[in-house]
Amino acid sequence: MFRKMKVSGLTVDPLTNTPIVLLKDMEEKEVVPIWIGFFEASAIATHLEKVQLSRPMTHDLMKNILDTLGVQVIKIEVNDLRDNTFYAIIHLEIEGGHYAIDSRPSDAIALALRTNSPIYVEEEVIEKSSKIDLRKQKEGEEGLDELLEGLSSKDFGKYKM
Repeated sequence: MFRKMKVSGLTVDPLTNTPIVLLKDMEEKEVVPIWIGFFEASAIATHLEKVQLSRPMTHDLMKNILDTLGVQVIKIEVNDLRDNTFYAIIHLEIEGGHYAIDSRPSDAIALALRTNSPIYVEEEVIEKSSKIDLRKQKEGEEGLDELLEGLSSKDFGKYKM
């Protein structure tokens, strides 16, 4: 079973200085942090901040190629978490055919943002990952930064790109 999520933002692992993309469920109760690379974080941040570049970055180029070929990104799924590594699938449709392409979650998320495609996370992945309960934030008790700071140091630095 998959849960629809959205990109909540980016932060940095305080121990390793590795970027983390935060996926928030649509009910805004949980956040799934996924450790990603610097280039992928830049690609996600560029899109989130609506920065216009003079030349296309890799994920923009990928979107342009897919558009030109008539390929639609149906959805992306973060479908597994094994040995501290997240896995994702990009679902594509072309001429009525469906294709599931293995991907790093960071690349899949960067592409999903550019194509306005939905992002889903497998329930089991949500359970395995470090979850953040946002109910406290909704009640005004803590902000997201404080919730992230409240994670145990063993939670940070254990996930691989």
